Amino acid sequence: MKLSVIVVNRNTCLLLKQALNSLIDACKGIDYELLIVDNASADHSLEMLANNFPDIKVIANDTDLGVAKANNQALKQCTGEYILLVSPDTITVKDAVEKMITFMDDHADAGGMGIRMLSPLGRFLPESIHGLTKTWGTFLRIIGFAKHLSKTRLYDRHRKDWVEEFQVAEVDILNGACMMLRSTALNETGVFDERFFMYGADIDLSYRLRLAGFKNYYFPKTYIINFESHRPAKFSWNYVKYFYGAMFIFAVKYLIKVPDLVVKGVPQLFPSTYEVK
Repeated sequence: MKLSVIVVNRNTCLLLKQALNSLIDACKGIDYELLIVDNASADHSLEMLANNFPDIKVIANDTDLGVAKANNQALKQCTGEYILLVSPDTITVKDAVEKMITFMDDHADAGGMGIRMLSPLGRFLPESIHGLTKTWGTFLRIIGFAKHLSKTRLYDRHRKDWVEEFQVAEVDILNGACMMLRSTALNETGVFDERFFMYGADIDLSYRLRLAGFKNYYFPKTYIINFESHRPAKFSWNYVKYFYGAMFIFAVKYLIKVPDLVVKGVPQLFPSTYEVK
């Protein structure tokens, strides 16, 4: 099979229906499978899926397992050469999937790729290019990790080689709202780290792809519309817990050397939760 498409949903029933209609239309003529993981939605999402998309494979969780773990549930069942991860609050334009596959076919060194993202009003979303929000960019500069992300250009946005909106370029970080991954690359890097519940898993996996010797690309010759509606309200407890918690996890994982001590009957302090196939 050429492509596996994964959508993780939680309480975005109307947007999910719109996203799936656009994805199905964009995948016409492609040998693909579509998997939905529902994280205990309470808004009739499962009923909508059963009534409108009875042939789509659905994994229904009784509790909210988080985005990373939900994606990993679907990845275990994927058979596609490429994996397309798409947020439920997006609209995929008709030629997007075909162009992404062609790009991956033509770039054997690509572990993953992202495309141009626009707001519903047509505003270009700069995280399409560098994969990071301003807060994440600032955090990575403060902890000194930005030096490892030279292609993200967090320091000087006025450099002549700064990636422009319509410029194909190699990048460090892919945005999880729409990212296509090569299955064989995931075999080497492992899947998503499930310690990242809502934020940060895409940043972590993108970085591991580069560590494994693959390249990440930004491809602007097609686009998706991103409503950015699935995020909790800023400064709510869930936002603080998951957003800033992800930053802590990332810092501990890559900057603090935790001894790999294995004592029988005692769990490791900070074990990895992703697997290499």
